[in-house]
Amino acid sequence: MYLAELKFKVIADTDFDQAEAAIRRYMEALIFNGQLLGREFPTAWQQDCFVSRIVLPATEALKQQYHSPRGLAALQQLAAAGLGYPQLSVLGMDLMSNHTDPCASAPYYIVYSRFNDTCSPLRCGEHFAPVPLYLLPAAAGDHEALIRWQLQYQALDEIQMQQSRVLRHSAERSLQQLHSRLNRQGRQIANTLARLSQTPVYYALYSGSSQDCAAEADKPCPGCGQAWRLAQPLHQLFDFKCDRCRLLSNIAWDCQSPSNVQGVN
Repeated sequence: MYLAELKFKVIADTDFDQAEAAIRRYMEALIFNGQLLGREFPTAWQQDCFVSRIVLPATEALKQQYHSPRGLAALQQLAAAGLGYPQLSVLGMDLMSNHTDPCASAPYYIVYSRFNDTCSPLRCGEHFAPVPLYLLPAAAGDHEALIRWQLQYQALDEIQMQQSRVLRHSAERSLQQLHSRLNRQGRQIANTLARLSQTPVYYALYSGSSQDCAAEADKPCPGCGQAWRLAQPLHQLFDFKCDRCRLLSNIAWDCQSPSNVQGVN
């Protein structure tokens, strides 16, 4: 990922509210198309321009050829707010972010996210590196549905990861149960991506706790009931893989603790 700045030069009469609304509209269009990462874009006024600090998945991410229809419309509306086309300055690699997938074409993709991720929720199946969403076809013009799914997923994941876990069980059920509303939505998005990209897309099903750690290693696929344990973990993370249901998962994290690890070997 790359840290960059976008400069919006004032070219006509404007005011802060009008300029802020136009910049926000443009930035949100880029976020929902996977061209910008994260949810925040600090913006400062500097004499005759507004400057926003952003994170890009790749240096070419803001080329207009990758813009969604919403992004192109928001770009054109900047002039109505008295602002010129944004000027991009790439500051360098972001040391705190994951590096974008090097594949020209992945053998398969994985829909995966965790509460502290600041990257695309789509990973390359071969390298497990984030795949820029703007490179993939979108059903509704952009990838807003997947980004909004990621925001919900990360919020619930953060709740169940806290030490003083308020609503822990509700959050964990949403993450862990195959037929929860969150996971149904995520799998539907994965299926749509697979159809549009003509590439298999697997859904990573989180497993945090289990009522029976002794049987955890031999649990069947929750989708079809078949055996799905891998001989070796995939990407040192996934212990289970079902090609029929396009699901990946792990031995429950609670069962991997030192006190329970004997029961899953």
